[in-house]
Amino acid sequence: MTLVSYAVNEHVATVTLNDGENRFNPNFLNAFLDTLDDIEENTEATTLVVTSSHEKIFSNGIDLEWLVPVIQNKDVARAKDFFYLLNRLFKRIATYPLLTIAAISGHAFAGGAILCCAFDFRFMRSDRGFFCFPEVDLGIPFLPGMNALLKKAMPRYMVETMQYTGARLTAEQCVEHHIMTKAAPMETLMEETMAFAMTVNKRRPIVAEMKKRLNQEIVAAIDVEDVPYIESGKFNIG
Repeated sequence: MTLVSYAVNEHVATVTLNDGENRFNPNFLNAFLDTLDDIEENTEATTLVVTSSHEKIFSNGIDLEWLVPVIQNKDVARAKDFFYLLNRLFKRIATYPLLTIAAISGHAFAGGAILCCAFDFRFMRSDRGFFCFPEVDLGIPFLPGMNALLKKAMPRYMVETMQYTGARLTAEQCVEHHIMTKAAPMETLMEETMAFAMTVNKRRPIVAEMKKRLNQEIVAAIDVEDVPYIESGKFNIG
């Protein structure tokens, strides 16, 4: 099974993340980006749905088993390349010329939760899974682009609460705080998501232009950052 696969139904392209916990490492990120390119270049889809094949996890974020040795070996160039690649994915989704919907089929932790914030709409499984930013306990500060993505998708008071406390929110709590569009049990999550996706069929050029204007602060934050805390030795895990 490929790391990332997709299928098209009418105007909706559904992407499935197949890499277990879908942790971010170069292979996974490149496969995701290649899939987004393929959909844009080789299909007429106008709406994108992204979900996971894992039975209880959407994405657990950065692959620390891959990244920690890189940091410990002081391989600054490789670490910076990784974060640039991660930022490419965040930026790609935030500016993608299709309307984007995350069908969050389980836990979305750390970078996985940040990824969800890049989407235009978010549907989340209600019977299992938490939405959480545990970076405060992992010792990983947020990059400017990451903070911009959180502010796009969440009320400011929840950005602060979740960053400073590492609180775990259920799908219902996320809906209550206007982070998720809708919560649904696993057996109807994709049905609910696809029902909504089928109602939005907008032209790519206008969607792209709207995102360019709405998300220009995110793009600016991602484009100017140079991951300085890695070079300065301030990047600590644990």
